[in-house]
Amino acid sequence: MTRTSPPTGPAAGPRRPRASRTANRREAAWRLVAGAAAAALLAAVCPTTAVAAPDTVPVPRLAWAACADGFECATARVPLDHHDPRGAGIDLAVIRHLAQDRAHRIGSLFYNPGGPAVAGTVALPMMLGQFPEEVRQRFDIVSFDPRGTGGSAPVQCFDDPADEQALLAGTAAGYPEGADQQKAWAEAYQRLARQCAARNPALLSHISTANVARDMDLLRRAVGDRQLSYLGTSYGSYLGATYSNLFPGRVRAMVLDSAPDPVAWSTGHGGQAATTGTLLRNGSDVAAGRVLDAFLDQCGQAGPRTCAFSAGTAAATRARYGELLQRLRTRPVVVDGATVTAGSTVETTITYLYATNPVAKLPIDWSQLGTRLQTFWTATETLSAPGTPLPPVPHQSPDQALAVVCSDSANPTARADYPALAASARARSGEVGPYFAWADERCADWPVRDRDRYDGPWNRPTARSVLVVANTGDPAMPYEGSRAMARSLARARLLTVDGYGHTVLANPSDCAAEHETRYLIDGVLPAPGTVCAPTKPPFSG
Repeated sequence: MTRTSPPTGPAAGPRRPRASRTANRREAAWRLVAGAAAAALLAAVCPTTAVAAPDTVPVPRLAWAACADGFECATARVPLDHHDPRGAGIDLAVIRHLAQDRAHRIGSLFYNPGGPAVAGTVALPMMLGQFPEEVRQRFDIVSFDPRGTGGSAPVQCFDDPADEQALLAGTAAGYPEGADQQKAWAEAYQRLARQCAARNPALLSHISTANVARDMDLLRRAVGDRQLSYLGTSYGSYLGATYSNLFPGRVRAMVLDSAPDPVAWSTGHGGQAATTGTLLRNGSDVAAGRVLDAFLDQCGQAGPRTCAFSAGTAAATRARYGELLQRLRTRPVVVDGATVTAGSTVETTITYLYATNPVAKLPIDWSQLGTRLQTFWTATETLSAPGTPLPPVPHQSPDQALAVVCSDSANPTARADYPALAASARARSGEVGPYFAWADERCADWPVRDRDRYDGPWNRPTARSVLVVANTGDPAMPYEGSRAMARSLARARLLTVDGYGHTVLANPSDCAAEHETRYLIDGVLPAPGTVCAPTKPPFSG
């Protein structure tokens, strides 16, 4: 059952950030921060009109206590249902890093890393060094685990994670191919949806982005800020856009880094929602396909000393990638004790495209992608004996991400022709296309809707202008989405970075950082049409 009373155990009281745990868990967190959870950014709901939470909701009291690595942590009590502020409550895990220049502190800068369902208590310690130095000097940087995530009344669909792994064990890694795999995929996620709804009936009805925005407004009040200063990346930019339209008068400064088209994301244009899933409407497959082509071209041109997978030319390297996937479809291999299939290789490729150079001390970037692909290639040349049993493919739990998006954005039902959508996505986007179509399918049978979700309008005039920033070569949230976001908001300016990677925060540009700093501190927007360059191009070490 959903926990609506004060939590006990590791989720209760001040929490230590988990950034210091094992490298595997840090890598898993980065995969979410960077946007690898894009596979779960889907949904299926009927639109409703949401309203802001009433000001009568009690403001949480934050008892800050020191936690690891110079951070402070607290727990905030918020209503489960913002329309019933005196009813059941849930606890949110909150973390902050104090402004280093206390004499010139401006206030708090709230940060959401995206996902959805990325724990801010994990992401902030990992990503703090990516924030501009002057921003860290002048702001307390605050993040939190959104409701249903991490230490904030987490959605848990199974008592034992092994039971969930057993359910998903029959599904293909990455995406299904062929009628048998597609049937197993659809049935498994239908059963997962029913299990999640049965085990979390109260929470799933109140877990939309709009309710996270209402929680964030209570946290703004709890830290004593009259207006909100905010930086959201990836899905966090959608959260920011939702907040800015629920609470337009409370926006002091807002940076939306790598945004979707809010209409395409929430409801679709016209009748799209009945026939096309969220990620396909958003063009995530097209974006990933374009960036994969750019990676293969630049890898080929860089040569094998710089990019291990290079076949010497752009054309030869593209052909080599296609041959690698075909080999793996014919016969999966085992690398480092894990089974590698064509689908899992596509999933790995998409993940590693998000950062062109190392970020947060984690080796997930274009150079490392070349190394991984070459490792897979070599493994296909040294195959094990026919009939050798392959280890099962572990599946990362999608519970918390699906809980948000499946109640937050419209998707076709299970009656839709998802194989045809996957084929169409492959035709327009290449090898990555089916991955996004089948990611959308995970919400086809989701039975719970949040009546308080927000699906527009997106043009309510805010107290201050919003800054939208985006890479032209973003593999998860296409640049066109950020342009649409800037057009949709009543007061917004688009700052363009002519580079690759998902989010500018994870793919730094000194030029963009300076503009963001001047905006966050002084309220000065970049000139219209400003274009910046990335600090380091791909394969620059």
